[in-house]
Amino acid sequence: QVQLVESGGGLVQPGGSLRLSCVTSSVLTFNNYLMSWHRQAPGKARELIASISRFGGNTNYADSVKGRFTISRDNAKNTVYLQMNSLKPEDTAVYYCNAVLWSNAGNTYWGQGTQVTVSS
Repeated sequence: QVQLVESGGGLVQPGGSLRLSCVTSSVLTFNNYLMSWHRQAPGKARELIASISRFGGNTNYADSVKGRFTISRDNAKNTVYLQMNSLKPEDTAVYYCNAVLWSNAGNTYWGQGTQVTVSS
């Protein structure tokens, strides 16, 4: 059974940093999957904020996080990361990681989410 498990969320003050991790189960051939982070704030739709190619050569970011967040992956550890710096209250949301098979977008998995709260 494929599982994606996020961790690293929590409460942080504005201007602070957090690093999220998402570990996938070993049954998933990690480097066959495009990985991304999404977030969903209360009352809002889930939004894509960062994505990374299979071997990390290409990354993309939403304008709202560009220059503050960095996505990376370690294929040897089946893990994708999201380094979040200069956090703002509007970054408060549940953060989800997503895996999409490079050859079939219908083959996709989600984690359970981790809460990030930015507040003084």
